[in-house]
Amino acid sequence: MGEFKMTRRELREQTFKMLFGAGFHEADDKEEALSNYLDETYEYEIEYFEKKKIIERVLEIDKLVPVLDEKIDSVAEGWKTARMGKAELNIIRLALYEMLNDETVPVRVAINEAIELSKEYGGDDAPAFVNGILAKLVVKEGLEL
Repeated sequence: MGEFKMTRRELREQTFKMLFGAGFHEADDKEEALSNYLDETYEYEIEYFEKKKIIERVLEIDKLVPVLDEKIDSVAEGWKTARMGKAELNIIRLALYEMLNDETVPVRVAINEAIELSKEYGGDDAPAFVNGILAKLVVKEGLEL
Protein backbone atom coordinates (compact mmCIF):
# COMPACT_ATOMS: atom_id res chain seq x y z
CA MET A 1 0.00 0.00 0.00
CA GLY A 2 2.89 2.40 0.59
CA GLU A 3 3.19 5.39 2.84
CA PHE A 4 1.11 8.53 2.69
CA LYS A 5 1.88 12.12 3.55
CA MET A 6 -0.43 14.10 5.81
CA THR A 7 -1.48 17.69 5.28
CA ARG A 8 -0.43 20.26 7.90
CA ARG A 9 -4.01 20.27 9.19
CA GLU A 10 -4.01 16.46 9.55
CA LEU A 11 -0.66 16.62 11.36
CA ARG A 12 -2.05 19.24 13.74
CA GLU A 13 -5.24 17.26 14.34
CA GLN A 14 -3.30 14.08 15.11
CA THR A 15 -1.00 16.05 17.40
CA PHE A 16 -4.06 17.35 19.27
CA LYS A 17 -5.61 13.88 19.58
CA MET A 18 -2.35 12.40 20.81
CA LEU A 19 -1.77 15.27 23.23
CA PHE A 20 -5.25 14.66 24.61
CA GLY A 21 -4.54 10.94 24.98
CA ALA A 22 -1.05 11.44 26.41
CA GLY A 23 -2.61 12.56 29.67
CA PHE A 24 -3.83 9.00 30.22
CA HIS A 25 -0.38 7.37 30.12
CA GLU A 26 2.56 7.24 32.48
CA ALA A 27 5.62 9.26 31.44
CA ASP A 28 7.77 6.23 30.60
CA ASP A 29 4.94 4.66 28.56
CA LYS A 30 3.94 7.67 26.44
CA GLU A 31 6.20 7.30 23.42
CA GLU A 32 5.23 3.67 22.84
CA ALA A 33 1.54 4.42 23.40
CA LEU A 34 1.67 7.31 20.93
CA SER A 35 3.40 5.18 18.31
CA ASN A 36 0.85 2.39 18.77
CA TYR A 37 -2.00 4.89 18.43
CA LEU A 38 -0.72 6.07 15.04
CA ASP A 39 -0.16 2.50 13.85
CA GLU A 40 -3.71 1.52 14.82
CA THR A 41 -5.40 4.66 13.51
CA TYR A 42 -4.32 4.48 9.89
CA GLU A 43 -4.77 1.61 7.51
CA TYR A 44 -1.94 3.12 5.47
CA GLU A 45 1.49 3.50 6.96
CA ILE A 46 2.37 7.09 7.79
CA GLU A 47 5.69 8.30 6.48
CA TYR A 48 8.30 7.53 9.13
CA PHE A 49 9.43 11.16 9.26
CA GLU A 50 5.90 12.42 9.92
CA LYS A 51 5.22 9.79 12.57
CA LYS A 52 8.47 10.68 14.33
CA LYS A 53 7.71 14.40 14.02
CA ILE A 54 4.23 14.06 15.55
CA ILE A 55 5.47 11.95 18.46
CA GLU A 56 8.38 14.30 19.17
CA ARG A 57 6.03 17.31 19.08
CA VAL A 58 3.52 15.69 21.44
CA LEU A 59 6.26 14.72 23.90
CA GLU A 60 7.77 18.22 23.72
CA ILE A 61 4.40 19.88 24.38
CA ASP A 62 3.70 17.38 27.15
CA LYS A 63 6.97 18.39 28.86
CA LEU A 64 6.03 22.06 28.54
CA VAL A 65 2.53 21.66 30.02
CA PRO A 66 3.45 23.34 33.35
CA VAL A 67 4.87 26.39 31.53
CA LEU A 68 2.01 26.53 29.02
CA ASP A 69 -0.61 26.15 31.76
CA GLU A 70 0.97 28.91 33.81
CA LYS A 71 0.69 31.25 30.83
CA ILE A 72 -2.90 30.15 30.16
CA ASP A 73 -3.85 30.58 33.83
CA SER A 74 -2.42 34.11 33.78
CA VAL A 75 -5.08 35.23 31.27
CA ALA A 76 -7.99 32.85 32.00
CA GLU A 77 -10.22 34.80 34.35
CA GLY A 78 -12.45 32.42 36.27
CA TRP A 79 -11.49 29.43 34.09
CA LYS A 80 -8.13 28.19 35.24
CA THR A 81 -6.73 25.17 33.43
CA ALA A 82 -7.94 22.80 36.19
CA ARG A 83 -11.55 23.73 35.32
CA MET A 84 -11.29 23.77 31.52
CA GLY A 85 -12.60 21.01 29.32
CA LYS A 86 -9.75 18.70 28.34
CA ALA A 87 -10.36 19.11 24.62
CA GLU A 88 -10.36 22.91 24.81
CA LEU A 89 -7.33 22.94 27.10
CA ASN A 90 -5.27 20.74 24.80
CA ILE A 91 -6.29 22.79 21.76
CA ILE A 92 -5.12 25.94 23.55
CA ARG A 93 -1.88 24.25 24.66
CA LEU A 94 -1.13 23.16 21.08
CA ALA A 95 -1.88 26.60 19.64
CA LEU A 96 0.18 28.37 22.32
CA TYR A 97 3.06 25.99 21.70
CA GLU A 98 2.91 26.76 17.98
CA MET A 99 2.66 30.51 18.62
CA LEU A 100 5.70 30.53 20.90
CA ASN A 101 7.89 27.72 19.53
CA ASP A 102 7.15 27.02 15.87
CA GLU A 103 8.37 29.74 13.53
CA THR A 104 6.89 27.90 10.55
CA VAL A 105 3.35 28.53 11.85
CA PRO A 106 2.17 32.16 11.78
CA VAL A 107 0.35 33.22 14.97
CA ARG A 108 -2.83 33.94 13.01
CA VAL A 109 -2.77 30.43 11.51
CA ALA A 110 -2.25 28.81 14.94
CA ILE A 111 -5.30 30.69 16.24
CA ASN A 112 -7.48 29.90 13.21
CA GLU A 113 -6.54 26.22 13.33
CA ALA A 114 -7.28 26.10 17.07
CA ILE A 115 -10.73 27.56 16.44
CA GLU A 116 -11.37 24.95 13.73
CA LEU A 117 -10.30 22.13 16.06
CA SER A 118 -12.52 23.52 18.82
CA LYS A 119 -15.53 23.51 16.46
CA GLU A 120 -15.00 19.82 15.83
CA TYR A 121 -13.88 18.57 19.25
CA GLY A 122 -15.07 21.13 21.79
CA GLY A 123 -18.41 22.15 23.21
CA ASP A 124 -20.76 24.74 21.70
CA ASP A 125 -18.95 27.65 23.34
CA ALA A 126 -15.46 26.27 22.64
CA PRO A 127 -14.59 28.35 19.56
CA ALA A 128 -15.32 31.65 21.33
CA PHE A 129 -13.58 30.47 24.51
CA VAL A 130 -10.46 29.26 22.68
CA ASN A 131 -10.33 32.45 20.60
CA GLY A 132 -10.69 34.62 23.70
CA ILE A 133 -7.90 32.89 25.62
CA LEU A 134 -5.54 32.92 22.62
CA ALA A 135 -6.28 36.60 21.90
CA LYS A 136 -5.35 37.48 25.49
CA LEU A 137 -2.16 35.40 25.17
CA VAL A 138 -1.20 37.23 21.97
CA VAL A 139 -1.35 40.53 23.87
CA LYS A 140 0.31 39.23 27.04
CA GLU A 141 3.16 37.53 25.14
CA GLY A 142 3.61 40.49 22.79
CA LEU A 143 3.04 38.40 19.67
CA GLU A 144 2.30 39.85 16.25
CA LEU A 145 -0.67 38.66 14.23
